[in-house]
Formats: sequence, structure tokens, C-alpha cells
Amino acid sequence: MVGRMRESSPSPNCSFTSAMTLDEEGLTYVPKRYVLPPALRPDGTLCNTCLPVVDLSYLRQPLLRPQLIYDVHLACKELGFFQVVNHGIPLSVMDDAIEAAREFFDLPPQDKRHLLSSNVYDPVRYGTSLNHVKDKVHFWRDFLKHYANPTSTWMDLWPSNPTCYKKNMGNYTTAAQKLQEELMQVIFESLGLNDNYLHEDIAEGSQVMAVNCYPACPEPDLTLGLPPHTDYGMVSTILQNHQGLQIMDRGEKWHSVPLIKGALVVLLGDHMEVLSNGIYKSVVHRVTVNTEKRRISIVSLHSLALGKKVRPASALVNEQNILSYKEGSFSDFLDFISGEDIVKEKYIDKLKINP
Repeated sequence: MVGRMRESSPSPNCSFTSAMTLDEEGLTYVPKRYVLPPALRPDGTLCNTCLPVVDLSYLRQPLLRPQLIYDVHLACKELGFFQVVNHGIPLSVMDDAIEAAREFFDLPPQDKRHLLSSNVYDPVRYGTSLNHVKDKVHFWRDFLKHYANPTSTWMDLWPSNPTCYKKNMGNYTTAAQKLQEELMQVIFESLGLNDNYLHEDIAEGSQVMAVNCYPACPEPDLTLGLPPHTDYGMVSTILQNHQGLQIMDRGEKWHSVPLIKGALVVLLGDHMEVLSNGIYKSVVHRVTVNTEKRRISIVSLHSLALGKKVRPASALVNEQNILSYKEGSFSDFLDFISGEDIVKEKYIDKLKINP
């Protein structure tokens, strides 16, 4: 599969301009290609309700565990989102990962250009916007995406510059994979499934790290770092150094996700919606930018192995909750985004069965 990916990779494009480059040039305006249609621009209207925070230490306290399971069920059913604290990943490991990401994006353009690719099948690729070759309107972000589980298989393909990248990001991705396995047990239990459901598939599943940089932007009201979308996988965990992430509730109102020191954001993806047969929904989210601060986020996206199909759990299909989704895989998602505009088309809509 790696060979197939590498063969179809485009060579670096000399016309490529990163968002970091535009920021460093000191522009006082947003170039036309970044200006969104008025309907897609952030209008500043936000809800101020408190968003759920889950304390994972309750897992190891028998009297509090039922409360944890209930809290997770409520958060997943109502929002498809929660933040998790006391998750076991040391703050130093998270800070080192953010620092490695910062050093990578601070590299001169020529030191990152060899990783430049618009091919969604590549196991390591650097780019800007969503896909700088295909996008009609660009988004104000640069990214580095790479496979991560197991790290021993993929780490040699990761950037060697900066020199701290492989070590720092490797420590974090390994910890994020372990946390994800624990979170999946909790989420499955909150659905009434055995907490060991799909245990081996989860442990051997795909982990993609999306390392994002959102530079300061001169006209943040005209653009976004990322448009409204859902993630494809089971769950995504997000480490962030500044605010900017926003989630949409079931009433289609936007909420700004606060920055909680040491916490990680957990988002449900499309494959969790499929597995739960619609009991839980994937959460729509977007990223806003600002005039002052550069935001870095590290998203650990988890799904089953590349070609492994996710289907509704049989225990969650009955007369009251009829089969509502077709099966899908990470590979199917890559095929989808290679040919579709994800701003207009949603992957989850392709998986729904119309009654």
C-alpha cells in the first residue's frame, strides 16, 4: 500500500505558498483565494453554555465509575464531544509534542518542500488548506499528516528535521493510542456493549496524526482555519495550545471550545455514528483564526485498519432502532475525499440508509 501511495505522489509544486509564508510576509489583508462566501464566514455568534468535561480517574474508583459512564453517554448522545482530564498523558509529553510541531512549521520552506503532497493516499504529507491543488477556496492553515500506529512501522518516514520531531511526536502518539483504547472501552460500555468489543481491531487500528498550524490572520472574519466538517474515524483526540476550535450542537448553534490546561478534546467521528447505528452522532466542528496568536493543534485520528469495514453493532439494531447505515472503512474515506469536495459533500451521508 505504501508503494502505491508513493508512486502516485505529485512532485513539489513551485507555485505552493503556505499560510505560514503569508503570515511571515506581514500581509495586512487576506488574499482573494482565502475569502469565503458570506454564508460560510464566522459571524461571532456563539453559545455560552458549559461544555462537558470528563474525569478519567473515575475509571479506577469503583463507586464513581458508573457516574463516568453516564457522563460519557450523555456527552456523546447530546454533542458527540467532551474534554477529558486526568487521562494519564504527562503534561511534559504534550508540551514536547507541541514544541516539535512548532519547530517543524518554523523551518524554512525549502526544508519542508520534500514532504509536499496533494495525494491523500501518501502516509506522510505536508500541505496547506485542505488540498491546495483542488481547493477552490483556501483555508488558513498548514498541516503535516502521517500514519502512527504502530510507530515502529511508520516513524522512519516522519520528518528528520527538526531533530526532536520523531522522539517527541513518537512519545505523544504512543500515549494517544493507549488513551484511545481506554476511551473506546468507556464509549462502548456507555452504549451497552461489552467494554472489550472490537478490542483487537481497536488496538491494531489506524492512527493518523494531523499536525496543524493556524498562523495569525489579518482578516479573521473573512476566512477559517478549517470549514465545518466531521472526522471520518471512530474518535479524534485533540491537543491544542490556544482556543480556536468550535463545535456545533444539535440545534446548529456554535460553541467555542475552551482551552483547559492538560485536557484533551475528544470528538466522535463518522465511523462511531455508523457503529452506534446513529445513537451517537459525529460532531460538526470548524476552526477559527485570530489576528494575534498562532494556534497549533495535534489531532490523533483513530479508525479501524485501512481496509477493515465498520458496521453497526448487531446489538444496537432492533425494531426500535432499525439498520440505518452501510458499512465503511478508512480506505473508503480516502477514495471519497480524493474525488469529492468535503465542504459540499459529507462522507457520513454516503453511509446512511434512507428508510
